[in-house]
Amino acid sequence: MKNNIRSYRKKIGITQENLALAVDVTRQTINAIENNKYNPTLELAMKLAKFLDVRVEELFFLD
Repeated sequence: MKNNIRSYRKKIGITQENLALAVDVTRQTINAIENNKYNPTLELAMKLAKFLDVRVEELFFLD
């Protein structure tokens, strides 16, 4: 599964650390997700989408 988290995060100008704090995970988790090394749980995917104000389908997609 691929994702657009990095581009949405940069669009609103926040760091991996700030995004991690907002969704209650570590910066390393955000880094792993952005680099397609970890697929988040559905709950985390929904938290990320809500925080970034986009639909889950806009953040994650099958390649």
